[in-house]
Amino acid sequence: MNNAILVVNAGSSSIKCSLYIYNDKSILTLVYHANITGIGTHPVFIVQDANSNVLTKKDFVEIDHEGAFSALLEWIDNHAKNLNVVAAGHRMVHGGMKFTAPIKINKKVLEQLEELIPLAPLHQPHNLAPIHVLNQLKPDLLQVACFDTAFHATQPAVARTFAIPRSLTEQGIKGYGFHGLSYEYIVQCLPDFMEELPARVIVAHLGNGASMAAIKDGQCIATTMHFTALDGLPMGTRCGTIDPGVLLHLLNNGMDLKTLNDLLYHRSGLLGVSGISSDMQTLLESDLLQAKEAIDLFVYRIGREIGSLTAALGGLDALVFTGGIGEHAAPIRAKVCKQATWLDIQIDTIANEQHQPTINTKESRVSVLVIPTNEEKMIAQHTYTLLNSE
Repeated sequence: MNNAILVVNAGSSSIKCSLYIYNDKSILTLVYHANITGIGTHPVFIVQDANSNVLTKKDFVEIDHEGAFSALLEWIDNHAKNLNVVAAGHRMVHGGMKFTAPIKINKKVLEQLEELIPLAPLHQPHNLAPIHVLNQLKPDLLQVACFDTAFHATQPAVARTFAIPRSLTEQGIKGYGFHGLSYEYIVQCLPDFMEELPARVIVAHLGNGASMAAIKDGQCIATTMHFTALDGLPMGTRCGTIDPGVLLHLLNNGMDLKTLNDLLYHRSGLLGVSGISSDMQTLLESDLLQAKEAIDLFVYRIGREIGSLTAALGGLDALVFTGGIGEHAAPIRAKVCKQATWLDIQIDTIANEQHQPTINTKESRVSVLVIPTNEEKMIAQHTYTLLNSE
């Protein structure tokens, strides 16, 4: 029987789980990936093996997060009898000011994580739900929290501070940053693609949620998301950076908080500008002017942020694309790099269209790479480390 680590990534409408086994050389190997999507609407349960072969597919009429996670655990118990799950690692969106590294979960830690719900009310409760289920079903199982904010804790104070009264900053209203597990994985992988880790790197994590980070000598010094995951780039349905006066204007003219929250999180971004879709591939295939305008805005804002992050770094050695759009949308990468010719970025058109790992030409002063991210494996690695610590 193989020992295994369960990785849990619970979102607002889905729960994704992966099972990794490990050997005596500490090598982690994916064996199963399972997810339930459409929680709250049309739930679908799918399990795949490491080669993406579908092993199970099932529709649910109705199910909540706890029920969905229980269904995933039941599948593991019934179909993965050769695996002994010895620990579970959880993606936790927010670690606040206290948690800047992965941590073993106990009663006190769980209470502290629940206190952070006001900082991420749309994400943190869903991240916590599977922990409670496992505490009930498998009370002796080691559980580990891995934080999306932790990687960004190395930012200098000046990069995290808003120009608001100091008393509010001391209450925790400051820049945190997100997608940290993705950035951490890319930093870990970069030396495999280059001779060494470049000193000054911008990583563009572009997907339905999108952000960018300036990484100097392997540590984050600036990022485009700050207090919430609404900030920075326009996203699939999220607005990105917006003049706070716009929000005051909407509130002063009769919009209530619930409607405003829905507008900013679910009806803005690529969907709001295009009026068509939040999916980048759909927009790229569309001939409508609104689709082009949404794409142009997305690319323009990325270009602006490249300038800002390059200034924070004092120059640029490498630009890395990752995330669903970053990894698969060659036209977006081409447009972004065309905007960045002022940095003497030059890309190989064929390499870009083929999604090769390195897409810059030999003449380009800046290396440009396409690296698939793997947040779940990063969580598995952290969990394995804590499992084997004293």
